[in-house]
Amino acid sequence: MSLSVQFQILPEQIDDLDLIKLRIQQELGLKNTDFSFEWKKRSIDARKRQIKLNCSFDVYLNNEAPINETVFNPSDCSNKKPIAIIGAGPAGLYAALRCLEVGLKPIVFERGKDVRSRRRDLATLNKEGIVNAESNYCFGEGGAGTYSDGKLYTRSKKRGDVEKALKWFVNFGADKDILVDAHPHIGTNKLPSIIVAMREEIIKYGGEVRFESKLTDLKIEQHAIKAIEINSSEWLSFDTVLLATGHSARDIFELLHRRGVRIEAKPFALGVRIEHTQDLIDSIQYHGRLNDDFVPPASYSLVTQVDGRGVYSFCMCPGGIVAPCATEQEEVVTNGWSPSKRNNPYSNSGIVVSVSPSDFPGKENDPFVCLNFQKEIEKRAWELAGSTQKVPAQRMLDFVQGKKSKDFPRSSYQPGIVSVEMDLLFPKFIAERLRQAFIDFGNKMKGYLTNDAVLHAPESRTSSPISIPRNPETLEHVVISGLYPCAEGAGYAGGIISAAIDGMKCIDSIVQKIKDEAVK
Repeated sequence: MSLSVQFQILPEQIDDLDLIKLRIQQELGLKNTDFSFEWKKRSIDARKRQIKLNCSFDVYLNNEAPINETVFNPSDCSNKKPIAIIGAGPAGLYAALRCLEVGLKPIVFERGKDVRSRRRDLATLNKEGIVNAESNYCFGEGGAGTYSDGKLYTRSKKRGDVEKALKWFVNFGADKDILVDAHPHIGTNKLPSIIVAMREEIIKYGGEVRFESKLTDLKIEQHAIKAIEINSSEWLSFDTVLLATGHSARDIFELLHRRGVRIEAKPFALGVRIEHTQDLIDSIQYHGRLNDDFVPPASYSLVTQVDGRGVYSFCMCPGGIVAPCATEQEEVVTNGWSPSKRNNPYSNSGIVVSVSPSDFPGKENDPFVCLNFQKEIEKRAWELAGSTQKVPAQRMLDFVQGKKSKDFPRSSYQPGIVSVEMDLLFPKFIAERLRQAFIDFGNKMKGYLTNDAVLHAPESRTSSPISIPRNPETLEHVVISGLYPCAEGAGYAGGIISAAIDGMKCIDSIVQKIKDEAVK
């Protein structure tokens, strides 16, 4: 028999098993009963000066051990029906792994390189400011998630089995703490080995993973997928294609449009990535408590409304680094990541303004209207930074007060920063809302509004500015049979876990279609 119990302890009591066991006894009235327990969930409660740890435990009476279920059940798929999976990000990899469970043969085509080779291209980008358009922070094994932090928190509880997705990460090498922490995080330093383990499992059970294999064309006949072209040279017959190319594969949107596949403009968000010292954020969030071994580096989540439009924090990275995430040479893009220990001296977060097709009167029906605006901002940033991968930057208070920054306290952005007034980069409807939002956030977090904070711009790849519509029941494209738009690049996910879940759901829909056709 098992029970559940919740209570609070002090953070420094987290490893005091005798105290925890006594509290469980007291809460459940287990005076003379043998029991064992394991963590279910935990989170920091820093709303008051006395910081507490919210604890939730599963308790097993009479020392009855929990059942260790098998969370991943692959079988050999060498001779099974092949499906093409375009992209080896979280959606593509989880889709391929799900294929191994349900009896399909996944053939994964990834335009970028494997993790090890990809790392060299990232080093060149950081040190020399040279972008490899096929191997960067967005493209390559593991997708954008591999080198952009590994945050696994999702609000998409209704979209699928979050616990299963997390357990698969543990199965391939992630720490079990991700099953317990309220905001699970793996870390950029640990994700690559997990991604490699997933790839090796796919190959072990008869699937295929092909790197430097870019989708360049589609053959569509009578509104159905018939074949795909790879690297403008190799045609391969497939009647089922899962499209998991991520939010930055602009050429895929152009290809679909060229082939008459319906796509639509979609709202996204755009702004800056702001960097504070981690000590400052800790001091604000933990009421002056600093350099503490018992509480994690503090994070924050901020949102406000300015003139009827949302402005909010995005992808907050405690103890992190601001990274260059351009996918073409003549553009500047920022993002953030953290190592597993989140022990860098700075914190960063995107602060972004909602943008929608209606912001461009007369162009609302152009599927590329938001994408073109995104590209325009990124190209302008490149030009303002001197046609380099350096990033336009401005101190926070200088921006609020309309002053150009004369110097900077520091930046973790490796290619370097250039003093630029953000009003030269952003249109007024974004700059003015950012300005007011920083004032609002300063009122919510005393000390947040400081000239020691540095804005890096732009933060522009928050989500895809284009969606690929699909049937909500079958998950196929609304017109093209056999085409399954998936995850972030199609507008159906917003992070690693939601993308992974969507990949699995698409495979389940493919299986259902095969069953339905067999009955006919």
